[in-house]
Amino acid sequence: MVNANEVYQNNQVTTAKPEELTLMLYNGGLRFLRQAQLAIEKRDFPKAHTLIIKTQDILTEFMVTLNMEYEISHSLFSLYEYMKRKLIEANVSKDLVILAEVQGMLLELKNTWAEAMKKDKNS
Repeated sequence: MVNANEVYQNNQVTTAKPEELTLMLYNGGLRFLRQAQLAIEKRDFPKAHTLIIKTQDILTEFMVTLNMEYEISHSLFSLYEYMKRKLIEANVSKDLVILAEVQGMLLELKNTWAEAMKKDKNS
């Protein structure tokens, strides 16, 4: 039997606009990082590993979907690449400080994206 929450989430994804999907990915990455931090604190390293990999996968998705015709895309690519490298480092060392650094960067990108969505909606 399918979980009602899974059906709801699937409907959200299939009916979302591209800009909403991007915001959902940012939110997912932030959620996975918070969960990874908790897992490290509880010394559940396999779970932390899985959650960090999920965040890396989100960053990879951002990287492969960038339209490289725009200069900003090159900057974003470099930023996503840096965050992925830091996540690999954090995953190997289970370093909460590095996870917090990436979390802060991802949060800033998410907030910027949400603000751009608001401005686009209002214009």
